[in-house]
Amino acid sequence: MPPVKLEVSDATITQSSDAKQKELNKCNQLELKGLESIAPLVRSVEETPEPIATEVCGTIPTWIRGSLLRNGPGKFEFGNQHYNHWFDGMAMLHQFKIEDGKVTYRSRFLQSDAYKKNSERNRIMVSEFGTVAMPDPCKNFFLRFLSRFEMIEATDNASVSFVKYKGDCFVSTETNYMYRVDPESLETQNKVDWTKFIAVNMATAHPHTEPDGTTYNMGNSYGRKAMSENYVVFIEQSIKMDLLKIVTAKLRGKGISEGIYWDPKQDTVFHLVDKHTGQTSSVKFHTKALSVFHQINAYEEDGFLMLDMCCSDNGEAINTYLIQNLRKSGEALDQAYNNMYRVFPRRFVLPLNVTNDTPTGVNLNTRPASSATSFKTAIDKVVCQFEDLHGEDLYEYGGLEFPQINYSKFNTRPYRYFYGCGFRHLVGDSLLKIDLEGKKVKVWYQKGLFPSEPVFIPSPDAVEEDDGVILSVVVTPTEDKSTFLLVLNAKTWEELGRAEVPVNIPYGFHGTFNPTA
Repeated sequence: MPPVKLEVSDATITQSSDAKQKELNKCNQLELKGLESIAPLVRSVEETPEPIATEVCGTIPTWIRGSLLRNGPGKFEFGNQHYNHWFDGMAMLHQFKIEDGKVTYRSRFLQSDAYKKNSERNRIMVSEFGTVAMPDPCKNFFLRFLSRFEMIEATDNASVSFVKYKGDCFVSTETNYMYRVDPESLETQNKVDWTKFIAVNMATAHPHTEPDGTTYNMGNSYGRKAMSENYVVFIEQSIKMDLLKIVTAKLRGKGISEGIYWDPKQDTVFHLVDKHTGQTSSVKFHTKALSVFHQINAYEEDGFLMLDMCCSDNGEAINTYLIQNLRKSGEALDQAYNNMYRVFPRRFVLPLNVTNDTPTGVNLNTRPASSATSFKTAIDKVVCQFEDLHGEDLYEYGGLEFPQINYSKFNTRPYRYFYGCGFRHLVGDSLLKIDLEGKKVKVWYQKGLFPSEPVFIPSPDAVEEDDGVILSVVVTPTEDKSTFLLVLNAKTWEELGRAEVPVNIPYGFHGTFNPTA
């Protein structure tokens, strides 16, 4: 892509209107027709609490010893009531245990209070992100009327990810609750309320962990954070909360998702906090309105902080993932996809030594290999323009989400490779590897198959960054009971083997590899 022309002023720096429109058109130029229905991937399934054998095709390296743990929604209705949003489904935990080249599978529903209350009454008793629990019809009219004025309580349906704290496995979501689970049996253990230990109202489902086990998370915000060696970066997105809509959600019979909206007129702002002192930098880094679900990496080099993220130019994608959209077919499904903004990997370069003497109107990014820009426009304001971390060919694959790196060795450090899912559908339909040297992409794709977030496992004798394998759970809507665990050679991107599971698994969110001790 040619360099973007910038207009410099005391207040802001923006792309010219023509260049901005050209960029938006390019990011969303992929229009598809005839998308196959993925409705079976967002349907309720039965749990498999006892381990079952899988059929291995090809070879699974014997040095892989441990379990791929996955989390995501697995039940979308109780009785004749159904959830409205994909995020609302009840948490289902999955385990692919790998040992001596063989794989077993098991799954369990998280025994959260929400799941147990809903199951006992066979109706939705606990409100979720996009679904409000309606008053109990067994109550008299007066009690049903009063119940509409109650505040919606935070759900404990921890359906997003697996995280580790001090060696223990937990499942989490974007509220103040998480659950400790047994990684071997997947049995639910104890519930943890963040507010009993620290002064937060909620916490993200994506903490960062350092080699010594120190874990960083953030609370009381719907945003995300990234982390480098010496800084935590808080990302203030162009997403706002309508508190009136949120506090009156139950009265109006609406989910709290109705009170969260995209404001394209608001800048995205990066706030830097020193990890050692806790001090927040007075300099704020601004860029245009962006939506970010996941970061790739962040690291410091030569007085700059490189912040790599998967970004969209529109923040309304969350509304695309209503259950009714995911279950569409034909032209309605095509339209839902073609109206959705794509997500692409981008790098921001933040200068760390901005002072009162730093000149304005001059690009502070002096790194010759990067086309990102950073201009000081006020004493405490730097306006940034990103650099694309991809070539033209990524547009063909619908962008990239669910990014992963060789986390244990290269988190907060300069790195070369990252992995993710390509999105030529509403959910990931390919696995991508991007080499930052040349911004080249390798693709694993088979029509009708939908792979999950890739998880990188380094080989025990690894020398290079991509020495290892990628694990991904692959599902298909066209065949019954045809899920499999895919193992790719991370260096060559060639398939090594797959373990076929004779049960149905819904498309999920996040996971982690838990090595055998």
